[in-house]
Amino acid sequence: MPTKAELKQQAKNVKLKVKTGDSVMIIAGKDKGQVGFVAAVSPKEQKVIVLKNNDENPEQPLPLNAAIKHRKARTQGEKSARIKIPVPLHVSNVMVLDPKTGEPTRIGRKREDGKLVRYAKKSGEILKDVKEAK
Repeated sequence: MPTKAELKQQAKNVKLKVKTGDSVMIIAGKDKGQVGFVAAVSPKEQKVIVLKNNDENPEQPLPLNAAIKHRKARTQGEKSARIKIPVPLHVSNVMVLDPKTGEPTRIGRKREDGKLVRYAKKSGEILKDVKEAK
């Protein structure tokens, strides 16, 4: 049986199949079926924050799986507001979208040209990393 220190070390080296910038579909929860992109990933907690593009203001994406926070006015001229804050989702509740078909798919890893790359299992298409695209 592994020791507590070994279990902690294993938890630090968690490898997720979802990366920042991936297009994903939420498959469970109140926003089931919604499509967005991954804004942040926490491998240690196995959570992701998913946002969707805002047509009215492209610089301000809308949060999926949002909680509403009520903010009280601090000064006389300021108004009280209801702010939507994104709540992290567990990685098991999202699926990466296939770049070829746009359908949810599982992700695999394989060696190609000496590099480990991610690919969509439905179509076999290789997923481009956001860092490489820039």
